[in-house]
Amino acid sequence: MSSPTALTELTAAELAGKIHSGEVSSVEVTRAHLDRIAAVDAEIHAFLHVGAEQALAAAQAVDDARAAGAPPASALAGVPLALKDVFTTTDMPTTCGSAILDGWVAPYDATVTARLRAAGIPVLGKTNMDEFAMGSSTENSAFGPTRNPLDTTRIPGGSGGGSAAALASFQAPLAIGTDTGGSIRQPAAVTGTVGTKPTYGTVSRYGLVACASSLDQGGPCGRTVLDTALLHEVIAGHDPRDSTSVDAPVPPVVAAARQGAAGDLRGVRIGVVRELHSDSYQPGVIGSFDRAVQTLTELGAEVVEVSCPHFTYGLAAYYLILPSEVSSNLARFDGMRYGLRAGDDGTRSADQVMAVTRDAGFGAEVKRRIMIGTYALSAGYYDAYYGQALKVRTLIARDFAAAYERADVLISPTSPVTPWKLGEKLDDPLAMYLTDLCTLPTNLAGTCAISVPAPLSADDGLPVGLQIMAPALADDRLYRVAAAYEAATR
Repeated sequence: MSSPTALTELTAAELAGKIHSGEVSSVEVTRAHLDRIAAVDAEIHAFLHVGAEQALAAAQAVDDARAAGAPPASALAGVPLALKDVFTTTDMPTTCGSAILDGWVAPYDATVTARLRAAGIPVLGKTNMDEFAMGSSTENSAFGPTRNPLDTTRIPGGSGGGSAAALASFQAPLAIGTDTGGSIRQPAAVTGTVGTKPTYGTVSRYGLVACASSLDQGGPCGRTVLDTALLHEVIAGHDPRDSTSVDAPVPPVVAAARQGAAGDLRGVRIGVVRELHSDSYQPGVIGSFDRAVQTLTELGAEVVEVSCPHFTYGLAAYYLILPSEVSSNLARFDGMRYGLRAGDDGTRSADQVMAVTRDAGFGAEVKRRIMIGTYALSAGYYDAYYGQALKVRTLIARDFAAAYERADVLISPTSPVTPWKLGEKLDDPLAMYLTDLCTLPTNLAGTCAISVPAPLSADDGLPVGLQIMAPALADDRLYRVAAAYEAATR
């Protein structure tokens, strides 16, 4: 893979400063990233669609506004971005990585898309993902896998591997992902980038094609903590079109990131979650995490051990709740209203066409989760499976609440393993699911978390992520601690 150019190596904050001062134009920056995509994405496959014309037009609008003396539309105006292909866009296809939506163009923009446009952020294109955000490796995409730029024989994480890979390969300085059980944080961990799962309800889900509605959360991705905080501030905020949207001020995440960059964590209490620090994890991951804990201690933080005993049931609960919601949400893809329509030869009934369409349009992992969820919701099994999982979810939320009485933030490895070889876990779904152990409790509780690069694994020299978790609506705590750690280790 060729080396990045001077412009594509800069952080988003640096690019914004140069654009707003007139040192460089948004068109120049956007074109540099489009050239980078053209040079390397045939190998990486981070993008499903590149909207060069639209991105350059948006960049030109930023440059024209500056020339006319208008202030920047946002702190990131003119800085281009890669958008996960699960957010609707009126000027590019939205496929969710699925053949059932191949080529579909939405009639409206998602709220996140609209906020990016209003902020003057050119959208370079739509990034690859596990189909309907179901997976941990981006190998479940109907359009082929994405490769990890740090080792192209390995996975970039999932479901948002395309967004993380775009960052790690310098094809974009910013990206948007979604996190249902770790789909922002785990790709960040295995590509050496930064990704935040905001508090549930603080980033609008309007126009985010649903996987599991009570778990899905859009969020920002970057190569630095400050870049991620700046993007967080752009996309967060109340949206009356989303019934789960929280009507509360956006936490001061940018100010917290700048404060943390000073490197002082005195007075901050950090809890190491006992149940997320296991001998079953890859030894290099544990070694990296332990070194990260030592760094946080050296920065002045008080580090204590906390116990969240019901986390051990989190994986089982999650893989009942998520498939149940998937079963309901994906019923809309029926071959009748939009997307793929297969088997309609004039002899089949509507039900038969629907069955043929869903069989042809959905991949194996999506079918697996639909079947599990339909079974869990069926008469006679609802209380035994879905109902019990909801009770465990409540207990996990209570564990978090108790832990936050003893600590301001909690920490763990982001993933128990480093990125594995492409194809290595495809035939073993349970092994794939186990990679979500550390991330999914946050989604079940609706709280927030960030992944930042930890020391490389001593086992294989591959990336490891440090996960920092905070209570609901305390997203700023994530950025203070993450920025302090980043400043001490970058």
